[in-house]
Amino acid sequence: MSPSRLAPRIAAAAALAVACACAWSDEAAIRKNFAARNPTAAPIDEIVKTPIPGLYEVRIGTDIFYADEQANYILFPSLNAAEGHIIDTKTKADLTQVRIDKLSFVDVPALPFKDAIEFKQGNGSRRLVVFEDPNCGYCKQVEKNLVALKDVTIYTFLIPILGPDSVTKSRDIWCASDNSKSWRTWMLSGVAPQRTMGNCDTSAIKRNVALAEHYRVNGTPAIIFEDGSRFAGAADLDKLNKKLDEVAAAAPAPKKG
Repeated sequence: MSPSRLAPRIAAAAALAVACACAWSDEAAIRKNFAARNPTAAPIDEIVKTPIPGLYEVRIGTDIFYADEQANYILFPSLNAAEGHIIDTKTKADLTQVRIDKLSFVDVPALPFKDAIEFKQGNGSRRLVVFEDPNCGYCKQVEKNLVALKDVTIYTFLIPILGPDSVTKSRDIWCASDNSKSWRTWMLSGVAPQRTMGNCDTSAIKRNVALAEHYRVNGTPAIIFEDGSRFAGAADLDKLNKKLDEVAAAAPAPKKG
């Protein structure tokens, strides 16, 4: 074979050797770093390079996740593609969740409180925002804790997301002459609100649903504190009080004069 034909083959072979060496080096780095940062995890069974440059499929048993060439970042897939999260393996930070929290941060002082049912308990000095559906079982459990809180103002935004009956109940509660009483009578005692007669402006409820979507409130109850942080789901009385006190303590002191 002539030198002119041999040279390309030698170059291709060399490139392949370099690629194989890099892949082996990456695999060794992934195994080493993953084991060091996850000492209780089972050992990696298989590492396969994906079509995406720099991204590797990592298999432990039947579980699969993805990693960069140093396993500094790993991506956990999900049956719901919108729920895959990237984890920083050095700090254990969920980078996806950090970004979501930033995008869905609730600017509590700017909320349209006129669209909420207001409850002032004690001196009302602490503030709490709740998104609730009248047919949500967890909401009824949380309501028992909310009513027991001291020195708090609670703003309840009705979001009927559990079906047509939730829409009807939200309308009847919102349009009641005393909607705060109507809400708690239903949530705590199971006494259904009286049916709305005549005209009533329920546009606030539609705005509430849009507001919830804007802030990525995907379920009820969604409990949001004055600093924009939130609880998702049920929260017991002690946890609520502790969090309210922490937020109040961290709030900047009001300016004098």
